[in-house]
Amino acid sequence: MEFFSGFSFLKDYGYFFVNGLWITLYLAAISIVFGTILGVILASMRSSKIKVVNLIAKGFIGFIRGTPLLAQIYIVYVGFPAIFHLNIPDFATGALALTFYSSAYISEIIRSGVESIPYGQTDAARSLGMSQWKTMRDIILPQAVKNILPAMVNQFIGNIKDSSLVSVLGIADMMYEAQVIRGATALGLQPILFVSLMYLALTVLLSRLLLLLERRMKLSDQR
Repeated sequence: MEFFSGFSFLKDYGYFFVNGLWITLYLAAISIVFGTILGVILASMRSSKIKVVNLIAKGFIGFIRGTPLLAQIYIVYVGFPAIFHLNIPDFATGALALTFYSSAYISEIIRSGVESIPYGQTDAARSLGMSQWKTMRDIILPQAVKNILPAMVNQFIGNIKDSSLVSVLGIADMMYEAQVIRGATALGLQPILFVSLMYLALTVLLSRLLLLLERRMKLSDQR
């Protein structure tokens, strides 16, 4: 009973978690939106026949996927101000690091989605006189988006969990607020357990929404 009574801190500090929740969702949304934009650019560079462009994209993607996100956060936090002589706010640093991180994975998701479309459809569209851009816009991308949507939602779920690492910069996300409450209440486990349940609830909710979306897409395919 003493353990559960330790959750009485929610009465006085519950709003900390609410504030942290909005920051967490905001970070995840920003990183997925701009990560998608950068991911499209990287996927195009990855498919380029220009060797230098292709190598730059491969090198960036390889570095991001092969190194820890925490190390990338520190690289952006320390390296960017030193290189560009800019005073970058902590929130912008966290958002930028998460954007770079997600863009590498999103670029591979997009590339695999485009490559999953039979090449015969491209040949058929071109034989009808459609330009390369019109073929991509009207034929390939609509089908590719449907194929990669589940992976994109999973990436968004991953971004929500990965955003907990930006708390090391002092950004007041859910994990940071849990650490603040631990310091204020001298409770070791309860704030961390509660914030873990919040992350779990978010991921379960988004997973359920993904299942509903997939069912709707399957029904639309059957019509």
